[in-house]
Amino acid sequence: MKIIGITGGIGSGKTTVAKMFQDLGVPLYIADDRAKHLMNTSECIKKELTALFGKNAYNDAQLNRAYLASKIFENAELLKQMNAIVHPRVGEDFKHWQAAQSAPYVLKEAAVIFENDLAGQFDFIITVIADLDIRIERIIQRDQTTEDKIMAIVKNQLSDDEKAKNSDFVITNHDLDQTKEQVHIIHQYLLKTFAKN
Repeated sequence: MKIIGITGGIGSGKTTVAKMFQDLGVPLYIADDRAKHLMNTSECIKKELTALFGKNAYNDAQLNRAYLASKIFENAELLKQMNAIVHPRVGEDFKHWQAAQSAPYVLKEAAVIFENDLAGQFDFIITVIADLDIRIERIIQRDQTTEDKIMAIVKNQLSDDEKAKNSDFVITNHDLDQTKEQVHIIHQYLLKTFAKN
């Protein structure tokens, strides 16, 4: 079974695109969602995050996301330490999930494939891109946040150009109908490619 990575900067619409593949019958693993789940349910992760961030890391056994976000907002080192705790656990969780799938390929959506040197884990990588002004508008609507906070996250991610350069496929996500067309073309290509192997 082949593993396809799907990535993109914040607000690019990678989850929307990933779900278009899911609608075509491709099993989808969303790393961010699983990470949130594990951060709330894994005693090991809870213990390590509390040691890193202090007792305010959790409120009533639930991850205090606003507190953590405020801590890592401008602290790249703290973000790196948090990722070192969470990402290996997400990797293990993905392997268990993958073992239960039976499709020709599965899709793993992850924001930081290139930033965390994870490209080697995938057979193909799809990067979703969109103009920065569109991305900012989407995130403000979705998260009721500020442009400054969005740009701090953008600065911690590789540029679209860097990601695209290292990807097998690039999907430009401005118009949903056109995006769907691109998804269909890539899906058919992958099915044909994997049928030959």
